[in-house]
Amino acid sequence: MVDIDEQLVRRLVAAQFPRWAHLPVAAVPRQGWDNRTFRLGDHLVVRLPSAEGYVPGVAKEDRCLPELARHLPLPVPEPVATGAPGDGYPYPWSVRRWLPGDTLEAAGEVDRPAVARDLGAFLTALRQAPTAGGPAAGGHSCFRGCHPSAYGDDVERALHALGHRVDTAACRDVWAHAQTSAWPGPPVWFHGDVAAGNLLVSGGRLSAVIDFGTCGVGDPACDLVPAWTWFAGNERKVFREAAGLTGDAWRRARGWALWKALITLARPDGRNEEQSRILAAVLADPVVG
Repeated sequence: MVDIDEQLVRRLVAAQFPRWAHLPVAAVPRQGWDNRTFRLGDHLVVRLPSAEGYVPGVAKEDRCLPELARHLPLPVPEPVATGAPGDGYPYPWSVRRWLPGDTLEAAGEVDRPAVARDLGAFLTALRQAPTAGGPAAGGHSCFRGCHPSAYGDDVERALHALGHRVDTAACRDVWAHAQTSAWPGPPVWFHGDVAAGNLLVSGGRLSAVIDFGTCGVGDPACDLVPAWTWFAGNERKVFREAAGLTGDAWRRARGWALWKALITLARPDGRNEEQSRILAAVLADPVVG
């Protein structure tokens, strides 16, 4: 991981975009893993990949987001400029329009059923966007948009490491059901990382979707994981109906949610109450039969 701070961002901006050199730079309070993000004045944001594996997302977002934005019901990041490696920072980086709002994980009062409905509608619109020129799912998307079996070895290693800490038989059953189908139609757009930190809310409602670094065209089942990671109870039903996908897609989505919970819990520092809650939800609720 590259050490990235406000001083580095100021130097990069001043050297490559001197028209913005006078603008203040401030790290956003909640940083993601793939990129480090900094406010640049009131209307711009700078995003810098934290490691080489996340670099392809810069060019992909530059290419795809302007076209996708025309077909989506909510704002997505608008590319403004792309920076080059410099001042010891080895990767290309991006400047985007700032989208106001709090991340879903940091927001206070939220209309959760409305967010479930709006997110489902957003993902439906995303699937319907034209796919010409869209990148096929693969390594650049961390295999989101592929079949969940791409991570079968990860699941086995995690179950072995976790042992009696999880219900291994129940986990294997969920994983087995996730393997029984594949996306039956032409590849469609997926976001690839529909996490609470990538969903912005304003006034308690979903207001924007950010961080398309793992997007592509393929199987959209990976985008349904908020059913277990964030929604609960009847909210899952609202999300399911708004997202409009078949039971087979939800079974694969459940496999995606299981995989992420297991590999996170299996890490040396993985005694994570939130991931334990997610795993319990995955095992208890298939969302569809």
